[in-house]
Amino acid sequence: MKAILAPNPDRSLHAGLWLTLILLLGWSYVGCHDRFTWFLETAPIFIGSAFLLAVYERFRFTRLVCWLLWLHAIVLLVGGHYTYAEVPLLNWIRDAFHLSRNHYDRLGHFFQGFVPAMVAREILLRKGVLKRGGWLFFIVVCVCLAISASYELFEAYTAMLTGGKADAFLGSQGDPWDTQWDMTFALVGAVTAQLALPSVHDAALRRFEAS
Repeated sequence: MKAILAPNPDRSLHAGLWLTLILLLGWSYVGCHDRFTWFLETAPIFIGSAFLLAVYERFRFTRLVCWLLWLHAIVLLVGGHYTYAEVPLLNWIRDAFHLSRNHYDRLGHFFQGFVPAMVAREILLRKGVLKRGGWLFFIVVCVCLAISASYELFEAYTAMLTGGKADAFLGSQGDPWDTQWDMTFALVGAVTAQLALPSVHDAALRRFEAS
């Protein structure tokens, strides 16, 4: 936290994002559907936060990526509070449009590709690993698919170790192809981010470098 308050042009933004996230974290935990499921669903927030704090003095992301990380965290907190299969708004959409399931988990996995794509793109560009072009697009997609596959493996091993306690965490809702759909939506998210945001991200990188 001391690092966040250290003088830097974006300290107000960073402090504000952290403060609102802490408040939302409290909302998500209080009255959550199941504490074990909540911990599993929100674990990426704690892991990611620890990493960001550890590297804060050496590497800070652009404002665009900070906002995307914050938005992704909110998606995880909502899913942790209700479980992905019971988010009320998506239940209403399911019933109103006679869908077969609650699709909030599809949204979550879309973000699992969308946001990491911008994170990976920024790291690869700023560290000079790759230049803009086809290889950057391809490698970023591969990174996002690797993250998605690793998460699915984590879900599988958690289910094997804990049995029925992980049912809400898996959120398959009886779909035998749930894992494949999750990875597909992560892929769609990664591709969508790189098609929709490259110019916006490049502009954010130029402003960051100029400051």
